[in-house]
Amino acid sequence: MCRDTEKSQRMQTTFPRQLLEHARARPHAPALREKEFGIWQTLSWSQLSALVRALACGMAEAGLARGDHLVVIGENRPRLYAAMLAAQALGAIPVPLYQDAVATEYQFPLNNAEVRFAVVEDQEQVDKLLELRPACPLLARIWYDDPRGLRNYDEPGLAPLDALQDAGRAADARDPGRFDAAVAEASPQDVAAMFFTSGTTGNPKGVVHTHASLLDRAKAGADFDRLSEREEVLAYLPPAWIGQNIFSYAQWLACGYVVNCPESANTVTIDLKEIGPTYYFAPPRIFESLLTSVMIRMEDASAIKRRLFHHYMAVARRTGPRLLDGEPVSLAQRLAYRLGDLLIYGPLRNALGFSRVRVAYTAGEAIGPDLFSFYRSIGINLKQLYGQTETAVFVCLQPDNAVRADTVGVPIDGVEIRLAESGEILVRSPGLLKAYYKNEDATAEALTAEGWYHTGDAGFLDGGGQLKIIDRAKDVGRLKGGTHDGAMFAPKYVENKLKFFPHIKEAVAFGDGRDRVCAFINIDFEAVGNWAERRNLPYTGYTDLATKPPVLELVRECVEKVNADLAQDALLAGSQICRFLVLHKELDADDGEMTRTRKVKRGFIDQKYRVLVDALYAGRSEQFIETAVKFEDGRTGSVSATLSIVDAKTFPAVTGKAA
Repeated sequence: MCRDTEKSQRMQTTFPRQLLEHARARPHAPALREKEFGIWQTLSWSQLSALVRALACGMAEAGLARGDHLVVIGENRPRLYAAMLAAQALGAIPVPLYQDAVATEYQFPLNNAEVRFAVVEDQEQVDKLLELRPACPLLARIWYDDPRGLRNYDEPGLAPLDALQDAGRAADARDPGRFDAAVAEASPQDVAAMFFTSGTTGNPKGVVHTHASLLDRAKAGADFDRLSEREEVLAYLPPAWIGQNIFSYAQWLACGYVVNCPESANTVTIDLKEIGPTYYFAPPRIFESLLTSVMIRMEDASAIKRRLFHHYMAVARRTGPRLLDGEPVSLAQRLAYRLGDLLIYGPLRNALGFSRVRVAYTAGEAIGPDLFSFYRSIGINLKQLYGQTETAVFVCLQPDNAVRADTVGVPIDGVEIRLAESGEILVRSPGLLKAYYKNEDATAEALTAEGWYHTGDAGFLDGGGQLKIIDRAKDVGRLKGGTHDGAMFAPKYVENKLKFFPHIKEAVAFGDGRDRVCAFINIDFEAVGNWAERRNLPYTGYTDLATKPPVLELVRECVEKVNADLAQDALLAGSQICRFLVLHKELDADDGEMTRTRKVKRGFIDQKYRVLVDALYAGRSEQFIETAVKFEDGRTGSVSATLSIVDAKTFPAVTGKAA
């Protein structure tokens, strides 16, 4: 079969048709698993098909019609996945929203999409939507999956999914052809889902995707890595994030593999070990967190175990990536690595839950070369990919045997890449968004008449055809004045280098239009707390620990290592950090400082902490700050501290060397 024929065939289907095909061809094969009360419960494809049929018929009876929007809020749960499929079967459009968002963050999406129906996980989400009803008058029906805590609720339009399912079965018995007719009526070019962007500035935008755009990219990614129905996936990231949605929904239905839903966020680590996924996806912060926990445990181990670990990790760094890439390795190196695998790497992969991983991907942010190398060194085929919500994720993937820490891979089947004169990356692909919902100006700005999408990222293709990302195009600036006047400033590039250190969790760099670069830094409370305890350094909480002089010295060492590294790059040597401070609180999405996908809202932080920014550039040695914060239970309060401002050593640029 030729490639063009394959491409056309993979587009001519919809999500509900994929479900019915799996149920017909493999009725008893597992489709979904959910851990409940410590036991994994399995839902076969035929059982899932029956559940979707009942929910769809119930939704149709309730008035959900073709073109309507259905909001879905919660963790990864089989019945929430089924609700999305049920809506799509009717020609309606599921709109997943972040389950950890505060109620007010739902107001714009609900009103913008004119939402009348919602399916949510539990009492927490029900309470948020009931709170919003006065501001969202169209919201008429709310169905919930978990009934705990909701027995005495008596609200109009509020009902359990069990009741919807029962009503659907009765409706299906009365009109058994209704569901099949609705599925048959759907076209691959129909809208399949809408994802609201994280909105670093202004209101979020609704990204409209069709069945064809999502399934085409899901299948292209699956073909690239030879995925099959035999894969096991753990679904633990927010379903509202398109990355999770592609890996655990679109590719799940494209390939027919098994998706496993953890019992809770607190059991993910245990569930990961029990499932042993073969296909795994996580943003860099997850891999950083796992490595930090490993290093903390190793620092608490005996001296003999520490020496053994560090000796064989040195062997792994020399040999592991070369083995994964299929490069020649001497017999002595191969034997040393096998011994290390027996003593260290194998048990470590098992402890992390990665014993069976065949392909692992990371995306969303740059991953540090040391972090990237660590996982590949111990035999985990970790690769990087590039994509966005608007591109249905898959634009570039790293092929096996050509994996590098400083690129995000090659354009995959169907993707064209072009660089604008400004250095911005333009993409043309079958996976592009149809439009931004009710936002013609934004759509026209993002999509050209020739079908090119403006990614907003700056980068270039290297000699091997792999894409390198520098930063967001709008964030790439220039220093003004001082010894580096006119030098390039790429804040995210600098921030990512800082976050490569396990003791630094987050960073915000400033410098565009200024004579030097300064930075805010968040410490990793767990990693630095463990470091402090081993040195008998007492502390009472995050703010106290962040202001300790030994902690500031620890962070200064990290900053100066970054500066030494930047000095090796003639283009970015001017971006070395001259001064920094460690913030008195962690940056938090609930405080408006980050998006739900943990992207820093740079402009908001610049304004909110203007007194600290001014202090950095005014040459002050300390600055008092008091900040309002929102706690997890909804209460508000404030946290204050006098922050020390630290000068960091910078290095002369190494001439003649550039990235």
